[in-house]
Amino acid sequence: MLNAVLQYLDEKHICPHCQTELTLCHAPAIHVGDGLGWGSEYLFICLNDDCSLFAKGWDHIEQQYGHVGSYRHMEIPNSKESYSMMVGGQGAFTGSIVDVEDLRRRNVRYQELKKALGQLDECVAKKDLGPVLTVLLDDSAKIDDRKRAVALLVPLNDLGCVEPLRNHAFKDEHLRHEVNLALKTVLQKHFLKECPYCAEMIKLRATVCKHCQRDLPD
Repeated sequence: MLNAVLQYLDEKHICPHCQTELTLCHAPAIHVGDGLGWGSEYLFICLNDDCSLFAKGWDHIEQQYGHVGSYRHMEIPNSKESYSMMVGGQGAFTGSIVDVEDLRRRNVRYQELKKALGQLDECVAKKDLGPVLTVLLDDSAKIDDRKRAVALLVPLNDLGCVEPLRNHAFKDEHLRHEVNLALKTVLQKHFLKECPYCAEMIKLRATVCKHCQRDLPD
């Protein structure tokens, strides 16, 4: 869906009735005219309540059809097709607006993930933890790719992985287990462990935590 809608972000559509820029919205599932789909998941719609088409449509529909409703100007993306779409209320489509800024953020994240995946095979040789963390901390990444990244934590042996991964809520139980095992191994290779009370890193042989002063279990 992301790739499909990104191509529309730079399109500019103007309502011929009020000269207001149209808003990108999610299309309704059913075409009210013929019961078929619109041929697009998205539509550009005029949401200006002062638009002449919308303002005058109420009286027209009441006189012609005897019920409450009006029209909003609509255009199909990447097309010259346009319609006067009948709507049943003033709030129609206001809840279907596409969050363009969120889509842009998601696209940036997608590009970063794509770049990180291409760097995984070389990150150990380059001692670069960044791509591994990018893949592991992105919940949209495929589980197989995230498991590939987990397998690189121990060879990298970089303590910089501990805090970012400890502060991430992994939804997949098996992935969370693999991350925990890898972190424990990395810590041990540095002769460190985590305090079970305050979670600070301390020496592996410590019997009292230097941070919280608690006695440590054997």
